[in-house]
Amino acid sequence: MKPLAVISLLSLGSLASCEKNKKSAPAMVEATATPLPSDDRAAVAAAKVRPGLERDLSAVGLHSGDPVFIRAFKQENEFELFVRNRATGKFDLFRTYPIAAASGILGPKLAEGDMQVPEGFYFVPPDAMKPDSQFHLAFNIGYPNEYDRAHDRNGTFIMVHGNRVSIGCLAMTDEKIDEIYTLCDAAHHGGQPFFRVHIFPFRMTDERMEKSAGSGNEEFWLNLKEGYDLFEKTHVPPEVSVVGGRYRFQ
Repeated sequence: MKPLAVISLLSLGSLASCEKNKKSAPAMVEATATPLPSDDRAAVAAAKVRPGLERDLSAVGLHSGDPVFIRAFKQENEFELFVRNRATGKFDLFRTYPIAAASGILGPKLAEGDMQVPEGFYFVPPDAMKPDSQFHLAFNIGYPNEYDRAHDRNGTFIMVHGNRVSIGCLAMTDEKIDEIYTLCDAAHHGGQPFFRVHIFPFRMTDERMEKSAGSGNEEFWLNLKEGYDLFEKTHVPPEVSVVGGRYRFQ
């Protein structure tokens, strides 16, 4: 299977490994001024991007502070941010961002240090937000989740963060994480107890799944596709639980 390093998506390993290796690739690291205290950094980012976000949200009938939902696709190198529409109760696609840096291959993350990207269904409560990240702003997606633990998968500090360099984390650039972090933080403050992050190996169409027939990940991916299809049908993120070592959706 083709390595993902060339398609630049989330080999979400550990933020600690990113930080340890930050000095090893200075040419890839964005220049930043003296770091601000975490609260000030998030506030400055929000003040900078909020006017444009609110203008663009209003243009499509959406509102800052309303619930958000995130999907990421490894092969397509895309990160989607949805906002719930007050009129319909469904989640509308607001922005699609390219991923700036990553590594790994298609397939789930199995162990600490494997440089693999998690695939599955995760959620981010307020205490997982990290405004004091060495990579500008960040949040922890919550790997390993209940499914991962049931399959003895392990790892720590699986982050979405700023900058353009990643040794195992999802780097979005400082410019884009300012928008992403601001909308997610506003959703928390607006009352959303957590936002969901769904990570897929690729867009799980029937045609694409046919190409994966016989893969060692086929059964796992078919289970992921159930959740993918449910959102595609309803435009509401499904409730996800784990029963008998499989994801179950409502």
